Amino acid sequence: MLRQLRPALVMIVAMTALTGLLYPLGMSGIAQTVMPDKANGSLITVNGQVVGSELIGQNFTGERYFHGRLSATVGPDPADPSKMSSVPYNAANSGGSNLSPTNRALIDHIKGEVEARKSQNPNQGVPIDLVTTSGSGLDPHISPEAALFQVPRVAMARRLPEDLVRQLVAEHTEDRMLGLLGEPRVNVLKLNLALDRANG
Repeated sequence: MLRQLRPALVMIVAMTALTGLLYPLGMSGIAQTVMPDKANGSLITVNGQVVGSELIGQNFTGERYFHGRLSATVGPDPADPSKMSSVPYNAANSGGSNLSPTNRALIDHIKGEVEARKSQNPNQGVPIDLVTTSGSGLDPHISPEAALFQVPRVAMARRLPEDLVRQLVAEHTEDRMLGLLGEPRVNVLKLNLALDRANG
């Protein structure tokens, strides 16, 4: 019996060492050498302080800032840890709302968001990414159209010329990867940091 178990045990130990230790250490070492910024989470720092990651959205709510996509992520309720409550952009609990497009609660929520956004900029149609969540609930980007839609509100709140704010949006619009993959997009955190710098 030991003769039959020995190959299985040796294989388990060997594969555990190879795939659970050597491979992760090797990949981590290569990543730290080739692209340390990305390997460490693509962190954004201001004056030596980490303010976020370019890969995870943040919950900007003030009138002076551009807002990202809605987030359906949840976390433990501070009042009752046995329950869950809304915690936007909770990277520890990524996920969408899982409501179907025909769900009445989702439809009513989107209608309410559209009406709220229309009041901010009644002359333009509301971009879809401002009233819906992403699949992960962590998306750090919005479309250029969603950023431009918010320009009048942000410019008014900061007492800046709209042309200057539009220029910041244009400067922070990222093109498709390799000119083919994805859509043009704006990283909300980077845009808001540039806005803070422009506004002194």
